[in-house]
Amino acid sequence: MTDTVSARKGMVPLVLLAALRMAIGWHFLYEGLVKLADPAWTSAGYLRQSQWFLGGLFNWIADTPAVLQVVDALNMWGLVLIGAGLILGLFSRTSAVAGVLLLALYYVANPSLITLTNTAQAEGSYLFIDKNLVELCALLAVACSRSGMAVGLDGLIAYLRSRKAAPEAGGAPATADGVPRRAFVRHLAGLPVAGGLAVAFQRKHGWVSFEEKHLLGARVVADDADAMSGATIKTYKFASLDDLKGQVPHAEIKGLRLSRLMLGGNLIGGWAHARDLIYVSKLVKAYHHDAKVFETFRLAEQCGINTIMTNPLLCRVINDYWQKEGGSIQFISDCSYNGDLSEGIARSVDAGAHSCYVQGGIADRLVAKGDLDPIAKGLERIREHGLTAGLGAHKLSTVQECIRYGMKPDYWMKTLHQTDYWSANKEDQHDNIWCETPDETIAFMEGLEEPWIAFKVLAAGAYHPNVGFSYALKGGADFLCVGMYDFQIVEDVNLFLDAYRDGAIERGRPWRA
Repeated sequence: MTDTVSARKGMVPLVLLAALRMAIGWHFLYEGLVKLADPAWTSAGYLRQSQWFLGGLFNWIADTPAVLQVVDALNMWGLVLIGAGLILGLFSRTSAVAGVLLLALYYVANPSLITLTNTAQAEGSYLFIDKNLVELCALLAVACSRSGMAVGLDGLIAYLRSRKAAPEAGGAPATADGVPRRAFVRHLAGLPVAGGLAVAFQRKHGWVSFEEKHLLGARVVADDADAMSGATIKTYKFASLDDLKGQVPHAEIKGLRLSRLMLGGNLIGGWAHARDLIYVSKLVKAYHHDAKVFETFRLAEQCGINTIMTNPLLCRVINDYWQKEGGSIQFISDCSYNGDLSEGIARSVDAGAHSCYVQGGIADRLVAKGDLDPIAKGLERIREHGLTAGLGAHKLSTVQECIRYGMKPDYWMKTLHQTDYWSANKEDQHDNIWCETPDETIAFMEGLEEPWIAFKVLAAGAYHPNVGFSYALKGGADFLCVGMYDFQIVEDVNLFLDAYRDGAIERGRPWRA
C-alpha cells in the first residue's frame, strides 16, 4: 500500500511537467501552423533586425533568397514537429532539446539586451529576460524529466514493447502502475489536446460554424460591414489576389511608363490626415514596419501598380526593397525635405528617384508669398538630372500663377475631390479640405496639355473609392495617386478598373498621357 501511494505521489511532478510540456507544445505547433498557412510569411524582417554577435550571419541569410527559403522551411516545420512531439509526448526529450536550440537561436537573433537598440518590437521583453528565454528554461526542465514516459506516446510505446518482450522473458507484462487500461488512457492524453488545437485553429483561420453563419447572416464585405451583436464587433472580408479583375493600365509621361493608379506614400511614411485624431499618424507608422512595406509593394506590383509617389524620407526603405527584395516599383519624389527644395531634389536623385516634382505645399506657400523663382529653378534642377519634372498644388491659383510666370512642367500634381462630405468646412479649415474649388479645377485643367496626376481624390478617407475614383477620372485626371493599406490594394484596383472604363467614355478632357 505504501509503495502504491509513493508511486502515485512520484507521478504528480511528472504529470505537472507533462502539462507544461503540452502548453509549450501548443504554442510551438500553433506558431508553425500560422506560418505555414501564410504564403507571404518570411523570417527576413526578424533576421534583418539582428544586431548581436551573429547579426552578420542572420542578415546574410535574410539577404540570400535561396538560403532564406531553406531557413523559413526549417523554421516552420521545426515548430510544427517540435510542437506535435511535445503535445503527444512522442520523442519528448528530443523534441524538448530541439525546442531549446530553436529558442536559443531566436534569442541570439534578437536578445533583450539594454546595450542593443532592438527594433524587432518583440513581445514579452523585460531587460535580458524575454519570453523566449523563459520558455527555453521551461523546456530544459522538461528535457531533464521523463514526462513523456509518464504521460505521452513514449510511455505507451515502451509499455507495448515490454508487453511484447514479456513472454520471451518469462515474466508478466510491465506497466507503470499495474493498471494497463488507465496507463493506456493516460499516455494518450495528448491526443485531445492536439484535437483541441486543431479545432481552435480551424475556427480562427478556416471554419465558420453554423452559429457564426447565422449571426453573420448574408456574406459581409469590406464596404458594407454590419455589426454582429454590438457597435464594436464587426467582420470584414478583404479582397485577395484571387479576386483581382485585371492589371492596372499604364501610360507614358516623357518616356517614363507609369501605372494609371499609383501608391501614395503618406500612410507608409506616417503622414496621415486624420482631422483631430492625433494618434493616427503614429499608428499608421507603427503598422508600416519594413516587412509590411515590402509586402505592400509586392502586392501592388502584382496588381500592375508600378509607382509610388512619396517623400525623400522613404528613400531608405524603397532602396532596401529594390536591393533586398528584388522589387522594381518606381519612386517619384515630392522633394520636400525640411523645407529645403534643393536638398530634397539632391537626396531624391541620389536615392534613384525616377521623377521629381515640387511638392504642392511648398508651391502653395511660395506662390502665396509671390516668390515663384525657387519653383522655376527647382524644375530646371530636376531636368538637369535627366528626370521628368512635375509641379504640385493644392490651390488652383498656384497652377494659374505658375503658368502666368511661364512654367511648363512635364506633368501637374493637383488635388481633386468633391466638397460635400460632412467635415468639409471652407470657412474653418483644419486638415479637412484639400481642393476648395473642384468644379473650377476641372474646367481649368481641361485646357492644359500636360498630363495630370490627381491626388487627395478620396479627401483623406472622406470618400469611398467607388465615388472618388470615378469623380477624378471623369473630371479629367490622367493618373490617380492614392494612399492604400496592403489589405485595400486589390479592392481599390478593381474599383479603379471599373471607374477607368466609365471614365474613358464620359470624361470631357482627352487623355494627356
